[in-house]
Amino acid sequence: MEPGQAKPPRARWRRDGSRRVLELSGEWRRGVEPDIFREAHDGPPDFYDTSGLGGYDSTLPAFLLARIRETTGDASVAPSLDGLPDDLHGLMELALSVPEESEAKTKPDKSTELGKLGNLSLDTWRASLDVAEFTGMSLQSLARFLTGRARFRRDEFWSIVQQSGANALPIVSLISFLIGLIMAFVGNVQLANFGASLYVADLVGIAMVREMGVMMTAIIMSGRTGAAFAAHIGSMKVNQEIDALRTFGFNPFDFLVLPRMLALVLMMPLLTMYSNCIGILGGMVVGSAVGIPPVLYWHETLTIVNMENAFLGVGKSVFFGIIIAMCGCMQGMNADISSAGVGKATTRAVVASITAIIVLDSLFAAVFTILDI
Repeated sequence: MEPGQAKPPRARWRRDGSRRVLELSGEWRRGVEPDIFREAHDGPPDFYDTSGLGGYDSTLPAFLLARIRETTGDASVAPSLDGLPDDLHGLMELALSVPEESEAKTKPDKSTELGKLGNLSLDTWRASLDVAEFTGMSLQSLARFLTGRARFRRDEFWSIVQQSGANALPIVSLISFLIGLIMAFVGNVQLANFGASLYVADLVGIAMVREMGVMMTAIIMSGRTGAAFAAHIGSMKVNQEIDALRTFGFNPFDFLVLPRMLALVLMMPLLTMYSNCIGILGGMVVGSAVGIPPVLYWHETLTIVNMENAFLGVGKSVFFGIIIAMCGCMQGMNADISSAGVGKATTRAVVASITAIIVLDSLFAAVFTILDI
């Protein structure tokens, strides 16, 4: 070894009569793998030989603590620390005085497939109970509102209405216009083969007022407004503002959930009608590009789109607004009390609302088909 070069860390067990001795030598620093010589021993050392020990950092206490807990199996057992330097002796006593948390240990996954299925079933059942409970409390809050007993800030309600309505117009306009363009382009490619390009107006009009307008608006509002509801209420829960509301005698459902639900119930039909018009306008732009005069396109749209078709999409928007508000508020109220919990609640709110919207729209489609509407 060259002069001045640090000695490598080394740990060696040996017997000194009936005592188990752990001989420590060298420089114990991070980034240097120690040489460990294992001999037959059935427990922690009875004595530490540190005559050859140089400098050390946290690497050495971590090694000794792991070895003690490995051999004793119980951190509450007081092993011998004889022979350690005074500073290391005190540090080890402090470390051993705190029991190791079981959650910190890496445990092998011993669950069977049947056990995983059972846990999934229990989680699904608990989630169903949470949804049922939240729905019931929301209905109670709505009943208090209808009887004039619900209390919430009117100024905040109108602020939520603006955020859910007027502030959403730019993104709804863009998406709806592009959807109208896309449907008109795709439809014209096929209809032009039969000389029926005029029926692009029928295709775009029916698709927008019955399905695409309300669906795209609902999905946009799920990602925009539903996520905002979850993040806002989740942050209030983390900051214990919801507990403060209860302390001052305010019902959190009346104060937080009810105004958001009412705002979306009011705004979703208006945004849906606006989306329908913008989508039809996008189809008209494509129609003009392929030789259909705007007046003729508009006349054909009015011929095929009647009040019954228009009402179907607008009627569904009310239910979609309720779902978006409930999913966002419920996930916010059930968020974990941490910044990560707020993020997870926001993600769950978007996923749950979009999934629920698609499932509900499928049910509406089946009912409309059975009723021949």
